[in-house]
Amino acid sequence: MRKFDTRTQELKYKVLKEVATLAFEDNLSESYYAIPRLIVPDNGESMRCCIYKDRAIVEEMVRGVLGASWKGSAAIDVLDIACDECPIERYTVSEGCRGCISHRCMDSCPVDAIRVRSNKQVVIDRDKCIECGKCFKACPFGAIREQIRPCIRACKIKAIKVDKDWKAVIDHDKCVSCGMCMIKCPFGAIQDRAFILDTISLLKQRSGLKPYKVHAIVAPSIAGQFEFSTIEQMVTALKMLGFATVSEVAVGADITAYKDAHELAEKGALMSSCCPSFVAYVEQSFPHMAKYISENASPMVECAKLIKDKDPDCKIVFIGPCISKKQECRMPRAGGYVDNVITFEELQALVDSREIIVSELAPTAIDSASYYGRVFARAGGVTEAVKHVIEADGLDIQPNIIAADGLDNIKIAMLKNAKGLPFGTFIEGMACSGGCINGSGCVNHDVRNIKAINAYSAEASQDVMLDNVRRDLNIEKK
Repeated sequence: MRKFDTRTQELKYKVLKEVATLAFEDNLSESYYAIPRLIVPDNGESMRCCIYKDRAIVEEMVRGVLGASWKGSAAIDVLDIACDECPIERYTVSEGCRGCISHRCMDSCPVDAIRVRSNKQVVIDRDKCIECGKCFKACPFGAIREQIRPCIRACKIKAIKVDKDWKAVIDHDKCVSCGMCMIKCPFGAIQDRAFILDTISLLKQRSGLKPYKVHAIVAPSIAGQFEFSTIEQMVTALKMLGFATVSEVAVGADITAYKDAHELAEKGALMSSCCPSFVAYVEQSFPHMAKYISENASPMVECAKLIKDKDPDCKIVFIGPCISKKQECRMPRAGGYVDNVITFEELQALVDSREIIVSELAPTAIDSASYYGRVFARAGGVTEAVKHVIEADGLDIQPNIIAADGLDNIKIAMLKNAKGLPFGTFIEGMACSGGCINGSGCVNHDVRNIKAINAYSAEASQDVMLDNVRRDLNIEKK
């Protein structure tokens, strides 16, 4: 009934599902300790050295979902016990070493970490090596191999290092919570902070002494995530879980695009504020450019604000592809409009914990946003929407659009404009390659996701965007 990219995702899903099941049954505190044996049975096949190591890791994963192992406000961290399988030597000498007499590798090493063995081949002293890579570049035969840990390779801002025990450590002062390291870790040793229990608590307590409604707001990148069911069937499932309404965050995207277009026309240069990882990256790495970041709220916040303006006592849960949204919703700039955030991975576990067969449900229509609000989910969608507002509203500016997805491309765009943004420039930044459709909280990261979001967007009208925004913001038509 589900499709995950990797077995590590499948393991994470199993943990989330079992925890959620016990929470709904009010049996979590008494039975959570049994989850490792349930997921890794006595007669099961071990994933690592033995089932006991597997169970120990699952136990730590359970503790993470319960919130017991988290410190501070980090949205992502390393599971120490699971981080011990990657190669610990970045540079090694292969059999291709010919034992040459020039020894350029030795001459290039600044710490004398290379010596010649009796067979004339060289060897690298790991205790001395500082992994500068100079020998790798100097060898004329290419006989020195480089192996970069998947998490380090995935982190484009160099927020991951290796400690004295050769385990990965995240520098949270640098980390922007994009989650790319989590996706690439082949051992599931990097986990995001789960808020599935907070969502369950909101749902279970909604009929208490002070009743309230719980509303779900769903990111448009849901298109293509659940291949065995439609979006409308998932809406039905969410209502079965106890959500009073299910709304499209794309409605908020329409508002953000409208406000960004007018702010661009007013200021002359602007950068999008939709992706919290992009905003954090600019603030940390290019602080002098932070003044160009849009002052407008993200689509998530704009959508939630519309609902809470009508129902101030309600609770709102954002469901999407993004780990960094878990931090954004708790930041002052989010205004407290969003009460909780879960990913599509957590949504899958939440639905399955109640044994809801989504593919068998009748569909429930979802509030229709515009085409432009939905294409926010893919790279280039924000700029497409901003351009539409500029043209439709006749704003006096000729925009120079730069759409950068992936932190590598964002870095290039920022360096090109390091001294300031030229007049009319609008930079759309999305930390995930391809946009939100490939967020780290997605169930899958398939190339077909771009087709799915384009098809989903095409189902909505291109003509209703400004009318919807003016209605929602009480703006009179010019």
